[in-house]
Amino acid sequence: MNFIRNLQEAIESLGANKLRSILTVLGIVIGVAAVIAMLSIGRGAQAAITAQIESIGTDLIYVTPGAVRQAGVASAAGTAGTLTMDDVEALASVAGVEAVSPQIESRVQVTYLGNNTNTRLLGVTPSYINVVNITIADGSFLTDANQASRSLVVVLGSNVAETLFGSTAGVVGQTVRMNGQPYRVIGVLASKGGTGFLNQDDQVIVPLSTAQTRLVGNSFFRGASTIRQINVKVINSKEVTQVKTEVTSVMRQLHGTYEGSDDFTVSSQQDTLSAMTTVTDTLSLFLGGIAGISLLVGGIGIMNIMLTTVSERTREIGLRKAIGARRSDILFQFLVEAMVLSILGGVIGIAVGWGISRLMGQVQLSGTTITPVVGIDSMLLATLFSLVVGLFFGIYPATRAARLQPVEALRYE
Repeated sequence: MNFIRNLQEAIESLGANKLRSILTVLGIVIGVAAVIAMLSIGRGAQAAITAQIESIGTDLIYVTPGAVRQAGVASAAGTAGTLTMDDVEALASVAGVEAVSPQIESRVQVTYLGNNTNTRLLGVTPSYINVVNITIADGSFLTDANQASRSLVVVLGSNVAETLFGSTAGVVGQTVRMNGQPYRVIGVLASKGGTGFLNQDDQVIVPLSTAQTRLVGNSFFRGASTIRQINVKVINSKEVTQVKTEVTSVMRQLHGTYEGSDDFTVSSQQDTLSAMTTVTDTLSLFLGGIAGISLLVGGIGIMNIMLTTVSERTREIGLRKAIGARRSDILFQFLVEAMVLSILGGVIGIAVGWGISRLMGQVQLSGTTITPVVGIDSMLLATLFSLVVGLFFGIYPATRAARLQPVEALRYE
């Protein structure tokens, strides 16, 4: 028998038990749809995080308090202030460094009339705008005069401005309150469309000196005011690794430490991107594995229906063998039926999975929206997997049918 004839017979046989065939195909549909949806959500999360990190810039180096003492064991990084403005001044002279900006951060409640929001607070110096990739949409950024006089001024992220004022226009010159004190809005940041914990639109920026004395509090280390983080911008992003080594060396000289005893950590934006990519890849694999279990269950359903079909068509098999059908003909016939079920389920599952992915892209969780990414490779992978499942779970029923003896099959009731 040729393939076309086997295919026609498979369709006729499955059509004779429509409801049973539909329920069997449904198992594959659910499995493939789950794989497509889970992989697309994982990739969407990876794309969102990557875009947000890259929007800040890949030419950045961060110096933070605390250090990793052993593999996988952190020494309470950031709980004790060990960075000061002396460190900032020293790092500004390192070869390959374009600009340096210190910062401290916290959470703060910002209010305007009856509106309020809890957002991220950054205390920075005027050089921050030259280090981090941000743009002022309206107004101006902090000045040296603001820093020197501890001015009660603030730059709002676009989300904060929208929440408090309902718009980002006409906000400059208005007064908001933080910790019960009035702060004049001098600028609004351009929106970057960020989400989650990396959202640059959900923050307010004040002078470092103001944050230390009025909002966050000030602590001292070796007689100097401490800061939470030092941002270092490298002239050439290709030299990040080299400059990172130089920064580490300078910090060790200043702090009198050596490798293994550092009281600081030096990392780069590229390190952050690499780490987050590893996490999201693992997440995608984990979600795909969980979804694959449902596809496996669908395969078991195929084997179950094919075993039932073999039992119901035992006399038919005996008759075919009696008139000359070979074992390979019977084997191939039942394999084709199993493959038809899996292919049909795979095609429908891809469409359903794509639809679920689009639907998930419209859902917001805690203000975070992830746009799922449905890749051709994930669709091909799901389809191929469904084919393998159909073939694997169809082999045993098909082999059992092919081994039936004609005389015994014809006597079967």
